[in-house]
Amino acid sequence: MSDPTERFVEANGLRHHVLEWLGDGPTVLLAHGFLDMAWSFRDVAKALSARGFRCVAWDWRGHGETEHIGAGGYYHFADYVLDLDELWPSLVPEGEKAHLVGHSMGGSAVTMFAAVRSDRLHTLALLEGLGPPDQPVAKAPEKLQLWLHGVARARAKEGRTFTLKEAVARMRRQNPALSEDLGAFLAEKGTRAVDEGRQWSFDRLHRTPSPSVFQAALFTQYLRAIAVPTLVVGAEKGYRLADEAERLAVIPKGRLVELPGVGHMMHWEAPEALADVLVAHFEP
Repeated sequence: MSDPTERFVEANGLRHHVLEWLGDGPTVLLAHGFLDMAWSFRDVAKALSARGFRCVAWDWRGHGETEHIGAGGYYHFADYVLDLDELWPSLVPEGEKAHLVGHSMGGSAVTMFAAVRSDRLHTLALLEGLGPPDQPVAKAPEKLQLWLHGVARARAKEGRTFTLKEAVARMRRQNPALSEDLGAFLAEKGTRAVDEGRQWSFDRLHRTPSPSVFQAALFTQYLRAIAVPTLVVGAEKGYRLADEAERLAVIPKGRLVELPGVGHMMHWEAPEALADVLVAHFEP
């Protein structure tokens, strides 16, 4: 299977990095999660492309090779939705619909997109992407204070440098099932060279806590508004929500599939198995 083509697309004032794996069938859009990148879907995209699907993945703002936001800006979910809305004409052929897949943070973002743009979709798939755990509203002042402190620290500190070997070791500490081969590939793609070694390519502001509490009741309204068949993929060893069943129940055409023996980074650990359940969802 050939390597993807790479290009850069201007959308919402930012230069976005886009990967495309060729296929004669419908388009599948692959939206990565927090501190991840488009290349993370390499093996899933290859498996889907081999079955005829055209796969497109992009780096969200401040991730991978997509530009960081400018001075005074920040990263909010509505920004990701607007980015995708403006990217859409460059990702999907005119007049066609797409299958949309989102992992983790990317799943939360594409949930919001699907709530208002279901007319552009064949299906939606959320890979442990039903949103973060609910947070009490009473924590709002504390969250804002932590955010102010976090932003100040992120702007005051220079990023730590390291070797590619150290980058792989760090990723494998967090995800022991990550193979050495994929780890080395992602470490090279997810870092940039500096005089002293390497640094992560994502914007350091992503490491700051959100300024707002996450309200499941509000997010549920986006889930309710999704008008296309929706697959929620849970990992047996992943990050499962205490109210997963309640959130799943409000999706009009939603269903859950669990991948056995894998963790949250299911697209790293079991790309073929994930591709199997996605294809079954795309072609009922």
